[in-house]
Amino acid sequence: MEDISKAINSKFPNNKVKAFINIKYTANWITSKENDFFKPYGISPQQYNILRILRGAKKPIKVQTIKDRMVERAPNATRLMDKLCEKELIERVRCKDDRRVVFISIAQKGLILLNTIDDTLQFDFINNLTEEEANTLSALLDKVRQ
Repeated sequence: MEDISKAINSKFPNNKVKAFINIKYTANWITSKENDFFKPYGISPQQYNILRILRGAKKPIKVQTIKDRMVERAPNATRLMDKLCEKELIERVRCKDDRRVVFISIAQKGLILLNTIDDTLQFDFINNLTEEEANTLSALLDKVRQ
């Protein structure tokens, strides 16, 4: 991939501004790649994230817990879960003690879909990095969020 300056035909006042624009540009580029990957499975990257959270929980969990664990905070998480429910990938379970509380669990069909995705999940662009470069990149991104 070409330098960000060439990619968007722009000059930057300093390297920090260039890095900021590069992060935003790259994040959008990755999002586009993710959307393309998940499209044939009929789910979005955010819905995949919800399914992963539910599989990892190994038991029904509250909607708020799912929202708290999401990599990409989605204000429309409830709508995303509605769609997953319609596709029979997740199930809603009402709390026996308090009917206002709803727990979400992953359905068998959701587990099967995740296993299929796991078998094909590959973003080749990340292979452009060595393990050491990936570690450095992660450390730098962590530092940005401090």
